[in-house]
Formats: sequence, C-alpha cells, structure tokens
Amino acid sequence: MEAFEYASPTSKQEAVALLSEQWGTAEVLAGGTDLLGLMKNYVATPKRVVSLREIKELRGIRETAEGVIVGAMSTLQELHDHKSIHEEFHSLAHAVGGITSPQIRNMGTVGGDLCQRPRCWYYRNGFGLLGRDGKGQALVPGGDNRYHAIFGYEGGAYFVNASSLAPALVALGAKVRVFGPKGQREVGVDEFFVAPRSESEHENALRANEILTEIVIPGSSKGLRNETYEVRQREALDWPLATASVALRMEGMRVAAARIVMGHVAPIPWQAAGAAQALVGKSLDEETAKQAAEAAVQGARPLSMNKYKVQLARVAVRRALMAAAGGGKHSEMTLRPPSADSGRGEGA
Repeated sequence: MEAFEYASPTSKQEAVALLSEQWGTAEVLAGGTDLLGLMKNYVATPKRVVSLREIKELRGIRETAEGVIVGAMSTLQELHDHKSIHEEFHSLAHAVGGITSPQIRNMGTVGGDLCQRPRCWYYRNGFGLLGRDGKGQALVPGGDNRYHAIFGYEGGAYFVNASSLAPALVALGAKVRVFGPKGQREVGVDEFFVAPRSESEHENALRANEILTEIVIPGSSKGLRNETYEVRQREALDWPLATASVALRMEGMRVAAARIVMGHVAPIPWQAAGAAQALVGKSLDEETAKQAAEAAVQGARPLSMNKYKVQLARVAVRRALMAAAGGGKHSEMTLRPPSADSGRGEGA
C-alpha cells in the first residue's frame, strides 16, 4: 500500500478536524476489516488515516428512555452479546449472528458494517464505484453480474449494499447520528444509504469530513414482531445472496403496521412498501406471507446472470414473515446457485 500519515485522536472533535472536505484524501479507520483491504489493493490511497479506536465516547451499548443507543465503535460481538438485542430485536440479533467469523465479529464495528464500501468486484479491481471502462461504458450489465442488483440500479450503481445490519435497522425505524465540523445531525437509516449516479458521489449520506457516532434503535420499536431471514451460498465467511428483515406491529392476530426490507438486492436496503401495506389488517399466515413475498419482488429487473436472486428474495421475505409470526423460530437457508463460486469473504 502507499505510505500514509496515521492519526489517533481521542475525541470526535479532533477526529473531524483531521479529515478532509474531499473524499479519498483522508480515510476513517474503525475495525480495519474493510479499509486495509482496499488500501492493499490500491483502491483507497489516502494521505492520512484517522483511527477512531481511542475515542471512548464512540463505544458501548446503553439503554435510555429514547431507546437502545449503540456506539459506532462497538464491535459486532458486543452487539451480538447484548441482552436487549436478543430479547427485543431478533432481526438484528440474527443479522449479526450471520457474520460467523469470530475474528470479524471481534474486530469489525457496527459503524464499520454500515459504512463499508461496496463489495462489487469491478469496484474492488479498480473500475470505479460504478464499474465502468475507460470509455465510460458500464461493465456490469454485460459482464459477470451474478451478485449484483435486481432493483434500483437505474442511476448506474449496480452493486448491492453490503451491510449485514442495515435491513434490520431500517425495518426497526433506527436512525444514525453523525458528527462533523458543524456539529451533530441525525439521519434515518432508511435515508442514510444512497445510490450514487457518478464517481464523485458516495454510497451513503456521510460527508467526507464527518464520522458516524451512534445508532439509535427507538424505544417505540420494542414490542414489534421482527425477524431476519438470510439465504447464503455457504454458512461461513460469505455475504448473503439475499435477505429480508421484517417488523410487524400486531393488534391481536392482525397486522396493524409492517415494514419489509430486503438486503443484497439493490444499492440500498430495498423497502417493499407496497407488500408491507398489503399486510395491514390481515392475519399473518402462510398464504398472506406468500402473497406479500410475491408482491415484494414485483418490479425486479434481474441482469443476465442473477435471475435466481428474485426467487431467493421471495423466499427470504416469506420465511422472515413466518418466523415473525411464529415467534422467531427459523433456520438459515444455504445453497449454491449455478456457477457461483465467488471466493468472497465476510467483512464489516
């Protein structure tokens, strides 16, 4: 990797002062499970790396009247082990539990999972965020697109959002707090991720001189029936092929409100708002779950090699809903799609 300056501030004010207004000049180091790989491959070549490891206020998980507040530098293992996460937020517990590598869970951070760069192999091999050749032509539609988007790529971003936690957090109505030179601001997790339309844009709402400080799971999410279901190629050291996170507010046996969020199918966590709304007022059973799953994949536009993802997303939605209806009893589905030996590894 290229030589760089290393900075280790002890406060968030110091950290943002060390960052740049231009992307790429300075990079934030959290757990290092993503950035170091990018630097070794010369995809990221910062002049300065700003470590957040010594900023104590970014660590810890606490319960307040507002809800559960997760410090961005809390490790994935700390999130996995937290009692309230397992008791109230099954969708989040199952999502972090799907990251099976002990090394990643103990080094990777919650903020790092949300802010990791796309795992698209065109991006990771130097063809830019939108995967284009030297003439500006998109490589993904006519290339190897087995793991790319089936929704939301109209602006030219064909990669899928890589966060394991994002779909569950969107379904739970969580928000993030970010800090920059002008102070703190809050962004809903559903608005935090964006699909870039040019190489100068980023895939989330962070500015180059801001850091993610906290994730807030609102107290109003307690009592929701919530679940995550993942479909994986293999159980260890890999990202899911498709996921679904659901959150339901029940009135007796009927659905009063619902959110259905699919992961690894679009450049952002993909909300199936129409499918969720169609559940309202109905009892949740196998038939209504099947109907919702069918509605969730309406509008999917698979590329030349990833049509299988439509069925996987349909299955993930149906099984997540049924797991929520059954109180959280479900098992992960693992399979190998045709010609899908990717050699990818899990990270956060």
